[in-house]
Amino acid sequence: MIILVIIGIVPSVAVEKGIVSSYEDRAVSLRSFNVKNQCDILCNLLVSENYFQSPQDASVEGELSLFSNIYSGRILIVNEDYEIVFDTYDLDRGKLFISEEVVQCFRGKETGQYDERNRYIEIVIPIQSTDGSSKDILGVMLVSCSTDEIAASIDILEQKGMLLLVIITILVLVFGYVLSSILMKPFARVTKAIEDITDGYLDENISVPDYTETELITDAFNKMLGRVKTLDESRQEFVSNVSHELKTPLASMKVLADSLNMQENAPLEMYQEFMQDITQEIDRENKIITDLLSLVKLDKKAADLNIEMVNINDLLELILKRLKPIAARRQIELILDSFRPVNAEIDEVKVTLAFSNLVENAIKYNVEGGWVRVSLNADHKYFYVTVADSGIGIPEDSLDHVFERFYRVDKSHSREIGGTGLGLSITRSAILTHHGAIKVYSKENEGTTFSVRIPFTYIE
Repeated sequence: MIILVIIGIVPSVAVEKGIVSSYEDRAVSLRSFNVKNQCDILCNLLVSENYFQSPQDASVEGELSLFSNIYSGRILIVNEDYEIVFDTYDLDRGKLFISEEVVQCFRGKETGQYDERNRYIEIVIPIQSTDGSSKDILGVMLVSCSTDEIAASIDILEQKGMLLLVIITILVLVFGYVLSSILMKPFARVTKAIEDITDGYLDENISVPDYTETELITDAFNKMLGRVKTLDESRQEFVSNVSHELKTPLASMKVLADSLNMQENAPLEMYQEFMQDITQEIDRENKIITDLLSLVKLDKKAADLNIEMVNINDLLELILKRLKPIAARRQIELILDSFRPVNAEIDEVKVTLAFSNLVENAIKYNVEGGWVRVSLNADHKYFYVTVADSGIGIPEDSLDHVFERFYRVDKSHSREIGGTGLGLSITRSAILTHHGAIKVYSKENEGTTFSVRIPFTYIE
């Protein structure tokens, strides 16, 4: 509607104003030209009849009065002494008349102006003698003629223009309303489909291919809807996995406790063995809860990060030092390759947790007497950390799922070594929070390599 008003009504108003203004300029110019021609004829008549020597010439004054009546104006004749010798209104005859226009005219300069407010044209022209080669200025003729006729024509033109504008406005508004209703129907269908999906009446993609715009909107909405469905399924799966993971240790503890309760006078050795198993299940439950809390913290906004400048070389050395006793139990060699000193803006706690998980996994899922190599390098924008091992590797069909929460490649082996399925998910969340990236490369029975990239400078 607004566009149609702009392209329909505004140009019409501009054209109407332009036509009226052009007509006024043309009419005033034509009237001035005609008056000027008549004045030239009258000036020649005044000179030929020697009016300034006999200013009471009735025939000349009759011509002047006739001209004044035709153009509804007034004529003043001023001699070289600045005395008014003729006035068609006969009001100022014999008076002196000195003005800038008259003075300029005696110097040979004609003047003319249009007074739009008072609706008259004023022309001041010199009366020159044509004897011989000289052109002496004998006097000045001042002519004022009315433009009421032009004003009346302009009023009529404006009335017709206004009527035409009203008609155009009505047509534009009606046409705009009808056209906008037709054009907006596809968008209304898009809105209705989105509302139906929001209210739960539709469970499928929407399609409104009427316009390129509606098609793009529906495609974008369908992608968003697919993402929402995926997130919802992931959330449901996550809740289901959490419930299962938390219930499993509880179920084990209940079976152990019921077994003890069902046996009267059970030996002390059995009590100690069962209580040790219950303690292990409690530790397992506590680890799952701790990892879940870590995920919740990492899912919060980046404003919760404690960013500070950290020496990454020292950080990696400290991580390997802490994990060295775990690696020593299985004769696994820990190697650190630092190619250059690196300092970066990071949250030390979260990055430490991420790298510790990678190295600890490389140790846990390794072979006896194997190795774990941690490498640190950097360029002008990022620093890179790779964690490679000689372990059991990851099947190709599991590589796309290793960062999912509670996903385990080998569930029985993971439970044997105390895995919760949350470590890599925590690692990935910590790295993404720093606007970094993590990739995994692996082959079964050949080892696994995790590659991490994090920018030097943290940008919110």
